[in-house]
Amino acid sequence: MSTEKSAEIAARLDRLPSSRTVWTMVLLLSLGGVFEFYDLFFTAYVAPGMVGAGLFKPESLGFFSALGPLKVAGFGTFVFATFAGLWVGALFAGQLADIMGRRVIFTWSMIWYMVCTAIMAFQGSGLELNLWRFIAGIGLGVELVTIDTYISELISSRQRGRAYAVNQCITFSIVPVIAFLAYAMKDTQPFGLAYWRVIILIGSVGAIAVWFMRRHIPESPRWLAAQGRIEEAERVVAQIERRVEQEKGIKLPPPEVSVTAEKAERGTLGEVLRAPYLKRTIILSIFNMAQVIGFYGFAAWVPTLLISRGVTVTHGLAYAFIIAIANPFGPMIGVLFADKLERKTQIVGGLLVMAIVIVLFSRASAPALLIVLGVLFTLASNIMSYAYHGYQAEVYPTRIRARAVGFVYSWSRLAAAFAGLVIGILLHHYGVPGVAAFIGVSMMVGIVMILLGPATRGRSLESISH
Repeated sequence: MSTEKSAEIAARLDRLPSSRTVWTMVLLLSLGGVFEFYDLFFTAYVAPGMVGAGLFKPESLGFFSALGPLKVAGFGTFVFATFAGLWVGALFAGQLADIMGRRVIFTWSMIWYMVCTAIMAFQGSGLELNLWRFIAGIGLGVELVTIDTYISELISSRQRGRAYAVNQCITFSIVPVIAFLAYAMKDTQPFGLAYWRVIILIGSVGAIAVWFMRRHIPESPRWLAAQGRIEEAERVVAQIERRVEQEKGIKLPPPEVSVTAEKAERGTLGEVLRAPYLKRTIILSIFNMAQVIGFYGFAAWVPTLLISRGVTVTHGLAYAFIIAIANPFGPMIGVLFADKLERKTQIVGGLLVMAIVIVLFSRASAPALLIVLGVLFTLASNIMSYAYHGYQAEVYPTRIRARAVGFVYSWSRLAAAFAGLVIGILLHHYGVPGVAAFIGVSMMVGIVMILLGPATRGRSLESISH
């Protein structure tokens, strides 16, 4: 009976039409994501202030100075601590959303990183900054996993692609804002604090308002059903249905219940590494390591790459800001075809464009052409990003979705921690063409992996997971 009820609940969610009720949930989830991205992307913009304050001298780093043999020193230890925290959060703590629920972890992980980031802003040594950055990174890693899981389970199969596109359009819109704040506040002391401390604090203060808004997001009915809490799941779905009917002035049709359903049972992390999901896990783990080399490899190094192509430092930072403005427009364009094209097609298309553009970028020297190519790379990478975030959440069952997403996504966090080191070495010895070759090959590896995965467009989560 619980299996039949679980199938009915899933069918009721999948028949929901596009409505203000549905998109409000996406908006609220995305507003939370804005501050995660704020926290992730401010790294490059607070670096000059932190380094200028002498916080990353060897004597200030404590045991983090032991990373020297790995060529991780100075501000590099802060970046390392960031991704190490994200890795721990995604791999180990991400599965808490499968155990305790999407809504609980969604809310408390935000409080976690908000408080830890605020504490970090007042630290006076590189050691203390890195420790609190690592701890805050754990909360960030959990939150990123939970948002992907949450959206896939609340939104109908006909709207999932657009939901991820809208989500990342909103979250990426914060990137140029951070760049502008850093530019406007540089060398100032608002409220008697160094500008970089204020930039860090802004993310924490703003997140408080979003946390109150999140109270209006319901628990995932699919997760409740998977836990055997059928009455609660039905109550949540009924409430959503009533709102949609009142808003649209219609009576929803009876749900078309599929014979495919998930059993109400608890999953384990070990299930991610066993048939029938082992192949998907291997594919997506390798893909995540490959895609992050292009995504963060370009985004984090674009000012340096521009300067290496003959652009002056001042102009390089200005051009990087112009390229950063393109971040939200990739997902915005994706809204037009997110649910019309197969998810795999969008990911492969994005990776292919990234591979081609980075080769052209490595040979260009005219500033205007470099900017155009940088914008094209950014648009393609962000289309690829929203598509794969949705894809990896779709291909696992509800009982292990957060665990699985956390596991495969954690490999991108680990790869990102060392990709910057490799890119730095390649840039030093082989210039931008060497970096382009590294990114291009990585994109090809990502394409091969995605082509091996299942198709998901327009299919219910339950049918994909089987």
